[in-house]
Amino acid sequence: SGFNSIGHLSTMLRGRHHIGHYKEGEEFMQNVFHVLFPLFSGKEKCNLSICWLQYEISKVVQCLQGKNKKKLKAQGRKSKKLAKNLLKAPDNRNHLSLWKLYAYLEWLLGNIDDARKVFDTALCAAGAEGLKSPQLCSLSLLYAQLEVEILESVEVAVMSRAAHILTTLAEGGPYVPYSGQVLSVNVLKARKTYEKALQDHLSKMPVSYQGQDSDADQLVNLVGCYALFQYLTAGIDAAVLIYAQISEKLEASGPQKGENTEENFGIHNFPTALEAVTLLHTNLLRFHMKISIYPLNPLREALTEALKRYPSNQSLWRSYIHIERKSHSASKARRFFDGVTRSTKSLEPWLFAIQAEQMRKKLTDNVQRADVSEVHSTIPETGLTNRIVSLFEHAVQSENGTHCPLLWRMYLNFLV
Repeated sequence: SGFNSIGHLSTMLRGRHHIGHYKEGEEFMQNVFHVLFPLFSGKEKCNLSICWLQYEISKVVQCLQGKNKKKLKAQGRKSKKLAKNLLKAPDNRNHLSLWKLYAYLEWLLGNIDDARKVFDTALCAAGAEGLKSPQLCSLSLLYAQLEVEILESVEVAVMSRAAHILTTLAEGGPYVPYSGQVLSVNVLKARKTYEKALQDHLSKMPVSYQGQDSDADQLVNLVGCYALFQYLTAGIDAAVLIYAQISEKLEASGPQKGENTEENFGIHNFPTALEAVTLLHTNLLRFHMKISIYPLNPLREALTEALKRYPSNQSLWRSYIHIERKSHSASKARRFFDGVTRSTKSLEPWLFAIQAEQMRKKLTDNVQRADVSEVHSTIPETGLTNRIVSLFEHAVQSENGTHCPLLWRMYLNFLV
């Protein structure tokens, strides 16, 4: 999203500090935006504004990851100033995508009440199009997702602000800010509306949802809203059922397994509708496991199936590594990585296989060097080092790995 930062290698640690955005690269980016901005008008100008704000948000996210409060405060001030200036432009005032990014920026900076005000203002100004407006669906989905993430337990979900947002979206009337309760009768009406909207959308579904199709985007947003609504009002099983039904329909209409993954290697193409729905599904399962007791198997199965189909999807790989880290047996994950690297030309499976082993090595090193009163008699872990070197060797011999500077730099870094 937005732009890649210049001269920035986030996988490497320099001492304890992450390498951030370089000053020269930063100045260059800002100059590019300033020069381009007056040259565009209308929709193009709006798209450029979105890119610019996404780029600013990526810097805020980096400050959050680096846990540098001072830097975050300064970056937050700059980014907010830019967001407000962009929204003042006459072309951008009614553009919901920009309002959405501004609200998200406030949320990331920890100003939750301010973010809610921005979201509410945007929803009130959006009118009463309801589920027919793709931008309104997208805005409501993000707002509801952020609200769900700060829920403490599933018990209070049905009365939450997130349930109110999704119920009001389905009603299609003008938005009324949350007052602390959600009426059961409205929930029932909303469920029927979502069901009907989804059926209508699927009945006029084109032969294949490929590329960046506004219909496909709308379907993904609609599925996301409906599944999250079901999760809040009827529980996790109801939400999973929707994802399963939609995935089945999209698999029947989309390209066959693995068909479109090879040609567009290396291009950050817009995900297909099925890929985006899978991502929503796995993220919801991960969240649910975090706040309540739920078996790991459904998530593991969903991720392994999705990764066989989309071996280049970094978000899915991150989730997969995250859940496998908690497992004491590494053999299952190793077999899976081995299978995927054999069947695809994508480089991501190699990079993530290496990262998973490096995390494992770091963990064993920490245990062995633990400065505690008892003496830990552990066998030095040379097997992992050899395994990582072997993975690097195989990866740099692969067709795409030979030409990947990141991979060579990681290899050098590891050997040092």
